[in-house]
Amino acid sequence: MKKAFLLFTGFIVFSCALKAQPHFNHLTVYVVDLQKSSAFYRDVIQLQEIPEPFHDNRHTWFKMGEHSQLHVVSGAKEKSPHDINIHLAFSVPSLESFAKKLDSLNVKYGNWNQSSKEPVVRPDGVKQIYLQDPDGYWIEVNEDKF
Repeated sequence: MKKAFLLFTGFIVFSCALKAQPHFNHLTVYVVDLQKSSAFYRDVIQLQEIPEPFHDNRHTWFKMGEHSQLHVVSGAKEKSPHDINIHLAFSVPSLESFAKKLDSLNVKYGNWNQSSKEPVVRPDGVKQIYLQDPDGYWIEVNEDKF
């Protein structure tokens, strides 16, 4: 009986391991000015800085979620254009409060086509705005409550 239980338990663990899906770990942005970009993600986006293992003054890591991170890495020689279709998205409790903070920091933001500061409303009813970090990477900020 004990062998059968151990065999069955091993089968369940093995089966679960086979069905495990990949999960998001981190995103890296390659930047020209590490201090400027790190300050943006820390002070504007309000991400929590976390220890990074390199200790080479080329990396800053931020916590984005329970098990996800943003790695800001210096070394880019120049800024390059980025399409708004490729963006990082963050949810905030109040888009209005977040926009007021952006205004107080003189950070430019707007709707999808940047023609107005008025939020865009997605088909699912979620309001969103878009802004760019110092290297031009696009960021969506929304009120999704998922």
